Amino acid sequence: MDFKLGDILKGEIMDFTHEGNGVMKKDNFAFFVPGGIIGDKVEIKIRELKKHYGTGSIIKIIEPSSDRANNDIVSFSGEIPLINYNYSKQLEWKRHKVKMDLLKFAALSDIEVKDTLGMDHPYRYRNHMQIPVGNRKGKAVLGFFEKGSHNIVDMDGSILQPEIGDEILDTIRKWVEKYNISPYDRRTNKGILRHIGIRTNKDNQAMVIIVTATDNLPNSKELINVLKSKEGIVSIYHNINNQKSSPTYGRKYIRLYGEDRLVDYLGNFKFSISPNSFFQVNRSQAKILYSTAMDYLEPSMEDIVFDIYCGIGTISLYIAEKAKKVYGIEYIKAATDDALENAKLNKINNAEFITGKAEEVFPDLMSKGIKGNKVVVDPPRKGCEPEVLEAIVKLNPERVVYVSCNSATMARDVKYLLDNGYEAKKVQPVDMFPHTAHVETVVLLTNSGSKAKK
Repeated sequence: MDFKLGDILKGEIMDFTHEGNGVMKKDNFAFFVPGGIIGDKVEIKIRELKKHYGTGSIIKIIEPSSDRANNDIVSFSGEIPLINYNYSKQLEWKRHKVKMDLLKFAALSDIEVKDTLGMDHPYRYRNHMQIPVGNRKGKAVLGFFEKGSHNIVDMDGSILQPEIGDEILDTIRKWVEKYNISPYDRRTNKGILRHIGIRTNKDNQAMVIIVTATDNLPNSKELINVLKSKEGIVSIYHNINNQKSSPTYGRKYIRLYGEDRLVDYLGNFKFSISPNSFFQVNRSQAKILYSTAMDYLEPSMEDIVFDIYCGIGTISLYIAEKAKKVYGIEYIKAATDDALENAKLNKINNAEFITGKAEEVFPDLMSKGIKGNKVVVDPPRKGCEPEVLEAIVKLNPERVVYVSCNSATMARDVKYLLDNGYEAKKVQPVDMFPHTAHVETVVLLTNSGSKAKK
């Protein structure tokens, strides 16, 4: 069957993509459908055609899925694509996704994948929000990017952030309107206000980060005065990001008011959070994630552990309390600086943090005779570099705990370790990001006793 742009098709949503779009197939050709829920029978209009897939927008839901939840929340912006999918079904789908990735990329058909560990109340969990600002029909909009575009969907608040975040967003919106602050235009690279960052801690205190494309923040005194009058706002920063294409935050931070850091907690540990710190955005689930990693690692006071891609040292500190020594490796210097600060804050003196690329630092430590008997890896979405996996095999630790935010690349890396003398023992998905398609996974691999291939 030949398809054309604008064609109207009918079908059933059978699955989700890695981004959370519904998947509908017609004559074995896949269409990705934002807002589609597994089980929905829909009528779609073709918006885009590629060689191997197309995209379509829902014109009508002919028959809603029995698993559709009526949350009455716009979910097409990409922030919360699964918000209208029954939460228990989300957890089942995430377990299935991990299981299928392990089968597809690691040929693991008989490994038990445990039920996904979810939240009792899967809302208001994000402790860090990055909200883009833009212009639509001459009016400033504060919200979230539509999938695959620079268009921003305006919003009053988010069900994913604490209520104080909604109050901050409302306050800034009124300041923008009152003083006619120019929003940044991503097409022309003109304008001032680019993003709003909101970080919150367990004590419901907030750090506000105002990101501009210019060195100047107009009417900043008025903004500071109105924000600091709000209960719980303890820190305000101005961040300058004048790069045309770059991450949300630029390199230059100017503290305008209050504390230079927030202090947050995971279990019994304190963490000092700077404006650009990496910290798990869901603290309650992060505690479960790290506790699972610790259970799988089984550290003892005789153990020397490598924590590769250690970030600000979160897992390292958990391990250090029960191990002889921990070496944390992280590429971003600001993160290792935070890790050292957090070790001092928690009176941990047996954790050493090294700045550099994992694929360079880890083999170098081994060449200097530094050995360890257990390894934790928590890589970015792209997974581990080949050199890191090769170094793990050469080190031949008795246990490897792989913490993953991308089950496909995790499964690929697990396959390498399986081919080089390791056995996969346990797999535990953890729902760190409810109502999105993302799932964290903890995998335990143990040395099978056979000599690892060199």
